[in-house]
This record gives sequence, structure tokens and C-alpha cells, in this order.
Amino acid sequence: MTMTSIFIQSIALMSGVLLAMSNAYAADEKPGAVPPVAPDNMRPGDFFSGGKGWINTEVPVSDEMLKGHVVLVDFWTYCCINCIHVIPDLKFLEEKYKDQPFVVVGVHSGKFDQEKDPANIRAAVLRYTIEHPVVVDSDFNIWRRFGTNSWPTVALIDSAGKPIGKVSGEGHRQLLDDTIAKLLEEGRANGTLAAKPLKFKKELDASAQGPLLYPGKVLVDAERQRIFIADTGHHRILETTLDGKVTRIIGSGHPAIENGEIAKASFNEPQGMTLSADGKLLYVADRLNHALREVDLTANTVRTISGNGEQGRHRRYNGPADKVQLNSPWDIERIGNSIHIAMAGSHQMWRYDIDTNTMAVHAGTGAESCINGPLAESTFSQPSGIATDGTTLFIADSEDSTIRGVAADPAGLVTSIAGSEDLFGFGLKDGTGKEALFQHPLCVERIVTAQGPLLMVTDTYNQVVRSVDPVTGVVATLPITGLTPGMYEPSGISADKTHLYIADTNRHRIVIVPHTGGEARVLKVTLPE
Repeated sequence: MTMTSIFIQSIALMSGVLLAMSNAYAADEKPGAVPPVAPDNMRPGDFFSGGKGWINTEVPVSDEMLKGHVVLVDFWTYCCINCIHVIPDLKFLEEKYKDQPFVVVGVHSGKFDQEKDPANIRAAVLRYTIEHPVVVDSDFNIWRRFGTNSWPTVALIDSAGKPIGKVSGEGHRQLLDDTIAKLLEEGRANGTLAAKPLKFKKELDASAQGPLLYPGKVLVDAERQRIFIADTGHHRILETTLDGKVTRIIGSGHPAIENGEIAKASFNEPQGMTLSADGKLLYVADRLNHALREVDLTANTVRTISGNGEQGRHRRYNGPADKVQLNSPWDIERIGNSIHIAMAGSHQMWRYDIDTNTMAVHAGTGAESCINGPLAESTFSQPSGIATDGTTLFIADSEDSTIRGVAADPAGLVTSIAGSEDLFGFGLKDGTGKEALFQHPLCVERIVTAQGPLLMVTDTYNQVVRSVDPVTGVVATLPITGLTPGMYEPSGISADKTHLYIADTNRHRIVIVPHTGGEARVLKVTLPE
């Protein structure tokens, strides 16, 4: 049996398993894609032609350069949680085969308009510490050539330059590992394998000059005059005064999952945070550890409530919190003794009960779409931000660019407040309800104004903050002045009684602006000497 048939047969078996589980972890489809082109019909020498530039390599990668190498081609778009989940698998394979003629080539075929600009793709490559070459495929030329129709998709090319097959979705590490090992063995046996691996020059990140690196979320505790910053790129949490002086560093900065004293404990790309009622405990959505962590701010210790560093696949869990793996928890919000979790990786809302130490799915089937109604029948698309008024959870549902309402009461409903409700319906347009358009919003905060409550949304890929009336669904863009340069993919937002605090992620800073907009300033974060 040839390697091609082995790989395709394995893919068929794996796809059947995934399909039997559900479509929760299926890839995002690109509508209107050109019908698949059989790899055997691809013309030699044109694998990556039509790209609009390269990242992590000084010269374009050609078929001639790749001759003698086993090549993994990763089709991705940087917004997609499924694509983000593939990145650790690629890093695992790159490390395992680093001394062998094996190459990963990323093909970035952007979904959102923001993801088609090479500068924005480069920022994402740096943020996710991707070290292999990435070609910009914003016109989908390479996508069509390989017959790709969904994100993520991974294709393999053998050392003789022949495409042998492809697989879509996430969770294929073992299948790819086994196939790569066999392809290397085959190439060595038939004499087509190169003598040594290629080396590429990775991009250097010169954008971060201060103490923060891609901060993902921010939490203002006005009552106790402090701010917590998820310093996501440094894998730590910073506690500061309201003027930015760092009073506590939580986490070693080493990406791992370790408990204990705060200076030695470790996180991995932490995101959302919430406090206990008395302010003595800080809960953290430890995104890449797929875990919920608790920081005791009195004892200065960290413990893990749920998760073990490995991605979970559960969609219907209800049981002990310490017995379940989570799936990219992106934001959290406390209501009473419950902590609600935006589980971006499984497209669901989960709930942790502090009193009983149990974890359960709160809303969403796990399918990626936008369906309203009873909690158990609803669907979400990568929920990434939460705010609340105590009875309703307001959700930034990022992939369908919609602001949703979720009842805290398990007998309640899911609704849409504003936005297209469409995975491919996005833009920058003020209006009411479905008329208003967002582009991949990642966070939401609730404030109370003289006119009533408002939701403030980081409209991440539009580089702006929007206000949403939770009752009428009226959306307006907040006027912000005084920022040079302007915001760049802001991903987190919190507020006190008068000001918004915005995690301006790709500018590595926290921006402060009045509730009503106007002149903004940057928080001067200063570390202890």
C-alpha cells in the first residue's frame, strides 16, 4: 500500500471519528470556494506562486528549495480558534523533526478584511511565536490550487515533491506525526531525501519596547484602587495602582502550568480575569493551558481549579471541576458564587460553581453558528468576552461578529443584541440590531451612564470601541482622540465609574478614555526596579 493511500485512508477514519463526535471541532468553511483541485493535477513548480509576500524567510520559498524535504502545508487564518489550536501541534512536530529534512510552510488565507494585510499577519505570527515561513495568500490563489475549502487544513508533500493528501479541522497531531515519520523513512529508502534540513530566518519583534507584550485583557478594581493586566505575551498577570505602578507580578513568565508561590507559578497566554466578592481571590482564564486558575491575593499563591494543560474535547460535561479539561477559555465573569466562562475553543458558555467545585456546560451545543433560543439548543461562534448586569451575560461572539445576551438562569434564553449573526457578515457600520456591523469583537464591558446602561465593545479588527444599548440594540462608534498611533486590534476592556481601560493588544499598552469618548491617554506601566 502506498503512503498516499495510507494517509488518505487514515484521514477517512479520523474524519469519521470526528463526525461521530459532532461538528464542534470542524473547520470553518469558506463559502464560494472554487471546487477542489486534485493534488495529482497540480503543475510542478507552482505550489506557492501567487502569494503576496513572505514572513519568517528572507526569500520566497520555492519548490526547488523544498526538494528532498517532507513538507507540511498549513492553511490558516489568525482569527480562527481551530487554526490557533493547530499551532502547538506544528511546534511539536517542528521540534521533534528539527534535525531532519522536514519543513512547515504556513499559508495564511485571511477570512476577515483585517487579516489580508501582510503587516497584520506578521503581527499575528509574532504574537503566536510562529517560526516557520508563512506566505500571504489573501487572494486565495494557493488555497484554490490545493483544493482547500475550510480552515484549518493541513496538506503533506513527500520528499519527491508529490502532494499525498490533506486533512481539515484540528486534533490530528498523531496522524500527522505517524505519516511524517513514514514519509521520512520512505524518502531515505528511495534516495529522495535531502542530506540536511533547511534553515530560515525568523522575524524579530521590535514592536514591544515597554513592560507589556500583547496584553489580552484588563480588569479595573476601582473599589480597591488597582488594575490587573493579563500580560499575555509574557505569560503573567500584573497588578498595578491606578497610575500604573506595578505592585505585584503574578507568574514566572515561563509558559507552563505550575502552582505555588506567585513568583514561581506559571501561566500560558492568560486572558480574562474576575475577582471574588471580597476581592481576595483573582480567577484567571489560562487560555493556552486550557485551565481555570485561582490566585490567592492574601497568601500570594496560585492553584489550578480545572484543567491540566491539555486541550479538552468535552461538550456536555457536568461534574467535578478538577476532573475535566477545558478548551481555550478566553474570558470569565463572576455572578454570585458562579464563574461563567467564554469557552472559545468549544464555542460554548460554561459555568463553575464555587460552592460545589463543579463545572458544567451553561449554553451552546458546540456547533459553530449563531442560533438563539433555549440555552441547551443555542450555538455560538468563538465567544471571547463577557460582561454582566447580574442576570444576563453579554457576550462578544467574535467569529459571527455579534453581541449576544445569555441568561444566567439555566431556564432562560440566548438572544442577539446587535451584529450580523453571520460568520461572514462583518464590517464597520453603526445602526440598530442586525443592521450594525462589527469585525471580530473580542471583549465587552457594561457601564451605567446618565441615560442608562450601555455595553462597551472592543471592535477588535476595526480598531475602535463601540457602544451598544442592551435594550434597543443601537450601536455607535465611540469618538477617541489624542492617540498617536491609533489602536491596533484592542482585545480587552474594563471600566470604573468614569473611564474605560482598554487593552490595546498589538500596541502593547493600556489606553484610558472617558465613557463618552474624547481625549485618550496611555497608562504608564512601571515595573519595580
